[in-house]
Amino acid sequence: MPSTANTFDVRAIRADFPILERQVHGKRLVFLDSAASSQRPRQVIDAMDEYYRRSHANVHRGVHAVSEEATDLFEAARKKVAHFIGSKSSRQVIWTRNATEAINLVAYAWGRANVRQGDEIVATEMEHHANFVPWQVLAQEKGARLRFLPVNADGVLELEKLDELLNARTKLVAVTHMSNVLGTINPVQEIAERAHAVGAVCLVDGAQSVPHMPVNVQELGRDFMVFSGHKMCGPTGIGVLWGRRDLLEAMPPYQTGGEMIRRVTFEGAEWNDLPNKFEAGTPAIAEAIGLGVAVDYLNGLGMAAVRAHEKEIVAYAMERLSEVPGLTLYGPPEPEQHGGLATFTLEGIHPHDLATILDADGVAVRAGHHCAMPLHLKLNLPATTRASFYIYTLPEEIDALVDALYHARHIMSRKPAL
Repeated sequence: MPSTANTFDVRAIRADFPILERQVHGKRLVFLDSAASSQRPRQVIDAMDEYYRRSHANVHRGVHAVSEEATDLFEAARKKVAHFIGSKSSRQVIWTRNATEAINLVAYAWGRANVRQGDEIVATEMEHHANFVPWQVLAQEKGARLRFLPVNADGVLELEKLDELLNARTKLVAVTHMSNVLGTINPVQEIAERAHAVGAVCLVDGAQSVPHMPVNVQELGRDFMVFSGHKMCGPTGIGVLWGRRDLLEAMPPYQTGGEMIRRVTFEGAEWNDLPNKFEAGTPAIAEAIGLGVAVDYLNGLGMAAVRAHEKEIVAYAMERLSEVPGLTLYGPPEPEQHGGLATFTLEGIHPHDLATILDADGVAVRAGHHCAMPLHLKLNLPATTRASFYIYTLPEEIDALVDALYHARHIMSRKPAL
């Protein structure tokens, strides 16, 4: 069993998460689905409740005390997020509903202004649909070509083939920082540098990396980065687009209406400054405030410590899972290159059936294609089972998962053949 550093007290952390105290099907909940959506600590829940009880008003538009208070809380959250990812300015942090909307914003506003017939977009074979379909649609609409960087048998990108894909026609490279299926942590700084060398911009999907490890957008040389609040102890309904300021300033609005305008006449309209230009209408105020408190919470733990804890948990999970007969793990074998999840199949049991049996034992996992159907097609797999970990995951929860897998094998071995 791995040892946890004294400065990272997982049991104390778990006390902040009310849902971890509950039972399902008469068993203690073992929540191993944080890659889909993490749980929220009391601090986030309380902050949102306090906002609704004491400070709720629309932001930016009112001169009364409550509106100004709400605006201060809302913009303070933006500054916290900017600092968390190393942004030079909070104006480069655009609130969206989630990472998916953030990518669609770039595809619509930047893509439709910059991609032309005959241009090329490069994505990887391990992308989530959210970083795949928007570029597919854009390429079809513009007569551009969408090309893919392959994944090898170990779940690692074949970077030696990147230069074969990049050329003067390449406009954008879209890459996930960490695969939500394989757990692969990609060298996005190197990929961005090689994209820049041919004049392309790089968009990084940070939905699985920003919650789990130190991330600095300046050091990694990105042009756009997206992530979601609900995967990092924050609420649903709030996401982030970070972009290079010159790119954001040149992009037209994604949506139009209130707040994103400076001036409107019967003849036309002038757009507002960043970040307001991309935030039409009343925003998710409570959700932004909740995300700001989630950032405070993670900063209190230290992102280096978060990553160190997950490497220990992943190493232990891979060791224990490899003991289960008939179980096949997918993704890089080394924990250093592997994020906080383990994806696998168990011989003779469909992943959906397996997830149902595990649920009966109180173990919550994810089963299916995980919004990465092209990757599963590449791996010749209809579906996989994914256990994903976070700051509150204990080694004994990995043991509970393994025990439940043995139980599943026992149940299915007794099932009569058709």
